[in-house]
Amino acid sequence: MTGAENSPPPSLPLTGTALIADHVRRLPAKPGVYRMMDAHNAALYVGKAKSLKARVSSYTRTERQPNRIARMIVATRSMEFIVTDTETEALLLEANLIKRLKPRYNILLKDDKSFPYIVLRHDHAAPQVLKHRGARSVKGDYFGPFASGLAVNRTLDTLQKAFLLRTCSDPVYEGRTRPCMLHQIKRCAAPCTDEILPEDYAELVAQAKAFLTGKSNELVAALNVQMQEAAQVHDFERAAEVRDRIRALAAVAAQQGVNPQSTEDADVAALHMDGGASCVRVFFYRAGQNWGEHAFFPRHDKSAAASEVLAAFLAQFYENKRPPKDLIISHDLPEQKLLEEALSIRAGRHVNIIRPQRGEKLDLLRQALNNARDALGRRLAETSSRHAQLAGIAKVFGLEEAPQRIEVYDNSHISGTNCVGAMVVAGPDGFEKNHYRTFNIRSEDITPGDDYGMMREVLTRRFSRLLKEKEKGTAIVPNLVLVDGGVGQLKEAVQVMADLGISQDEVKVAGIAKGVERDAGREQFFLPGQKPFRLEHRDPVLYYLQRLRDEAHRYAIGAHRRRRANDAKKNPLDGVPGVGPLRKKALLARFGSAKAVANANLADLQNADGVSKQMAKTIFDYFHDEG
Repeated sequence: MTGAENSPPPSLPLTGTALIADHVRRLPAKPGVYRMMDAHNAALYVGKAKSLKARVSSYTRTERQPNRIARMIVATRSMEFIVTDTETEALLLEANLIKRLKPRYNILLKDDKSFPYIVLRHDHAAPQVLKHRGARSVKGDYFGPFASGLAVNRTLDTLQKAFLLRTCSDPVYEGRTRPCMLHQIKRCAAPCTDEILPEDYAELVAQAKAFLTGKSNELVAALNVQMQEAAQVHDFERAAEVRDRIRALAAVAAQQGVNPQSTEDADVAALHMDGGASCVRVFFYRAGQNWGEHAFFPRHDKSAAASEVLAAFLAQFYENKRPPKDLIISHDLPEQKLLEEALSIRAGRHVNIIRPQRGEKLDLLRQALNNARDALGRRLAETSSRHAQLAGIAKVFGLEEAPQRIEVYDNSHISGTNCVGAMVVAGPDGFEKNHYRTFNIRSEDITPGDDYGMMREVLTRRFSRLLKEKEKGTAIVPNLVLVDGGVGQLKEAVQVMADLGISQDEVKVAGIAKGVERDAGREQFFLPGQKPFRLEHRDPVLYYLQRLRDEAHRYAIGAHRRRRANDAKKNPLDGVPGVGPLRKKALLARFGSAKAVANANLADLQNADGVSKQMAKTIFDYFHDEG
């Protein structure tokens, strides 16, 4: 017998409980985070532990696990571990990884949006009040979060009426020579044209800050004194102005409804569960004012307990937000002290987690619970109809089960200019707008107006990125891809998938096009290797597919219009090397317009402030280059 015949057969890779048991032998009894992955390296579950060894070893005993955890263990093909100094650090890291990786078996906060704030700037002599989202790059005082843009706009409207603060940008402010319309309608004090003394405007800013920090009662009392004093000296115009400001502040309280007396800085998070689904309604109370509310629908297994869902929601919700002083909740949490400690670290001060039993806080919680119950009822009614539609989609396009993610693609341009591709996403929860994407067409090889070439570029970029995300375990693979168009667009889509090694079994591709009359209801559908077909005119699936196509069309046109508008706003000076905001301002002040700068000679350019002889030549050559 040969040596090859004597060698033992290659051992199969470990999976499931055998893999987990093998890892347990080497794990420390220290806090940390563990991650389970499937055969495609996609995250199945992320968990934290006080002792990694003890926690992970529990997965080796499948007979004690719920069915969903048993299925997860069987699907596990690899694991990763991160050791932390404390269990609190592990909890914070777990929340971060769950939000980033979206593991299949974790409770997931799906609709995690960034909430708007109001910022009162510090970096200008006449502070501006702004709506703000994202990183705090502007120097100033931030107030929020507000539950929606509508809540912010309502408060900004009050700040204009009551405190006459400017909302214009710095370039507009610097360029004013006379008061704008907002001053005429008594919405701005017009510091830009010195209609108000700097010290008086500073007083308005201080009053606005007092209002936003919860001192509205004291402020109204002080304004009442000012109104009475003005009336006593027969300055009735001044008295009327102060009266209008008091009315504006009173209107805020009326619009906000419930304004707590003893709860200044708190979020109320109430959970209601029904039919295996849940809704968490969060109310924001800041400065003793109701700054709005928002409903969330976490994704979880039907067997998950309410306390487990609420705890997972709170950890993920505050992963990128500063928690308030008080967090009022509807259920006791399994590790409430640990979560309280983690949120305190994130806030930089102590955070109280409270489940009230009486008083004003209990009234606020009951209001939030009622709203959560109503929102979940509406959601379940909508979801029932949507599940039927998705089941119909599966039947029409030959899918094994109802799709969880549908991606729809469309292009928009005018005569080949400002070409934009768009992707919209839909699933069991409706349109998932935080997953929408736009693609500015970059390829110089595409002939203007080449819809096939644009579709090819969009799909290549999207699915090339998906393959990279698969390697990292973060990919969300669509079950169905719909392209707006007929046979040509479908061929391009199928070819892109083939070139990237993505099979039709993994991602189904179909085309949707209007019929020859281009009437809604006469759409044709295309599948690879099949004849075009239509659906019955009154088929609910047809209506749903029309909505998908129309949403992609709407989003593509909107992206195209935004790009066209941005191009229209561009100043010819933006492309000149070395010309930044200050030089551009100096050139426009000297010549009056970009066109005049382009027509100026070298001598005139050198006379502009901040423009050297070499820079003047650069500007001149930019506009007069014959090559």
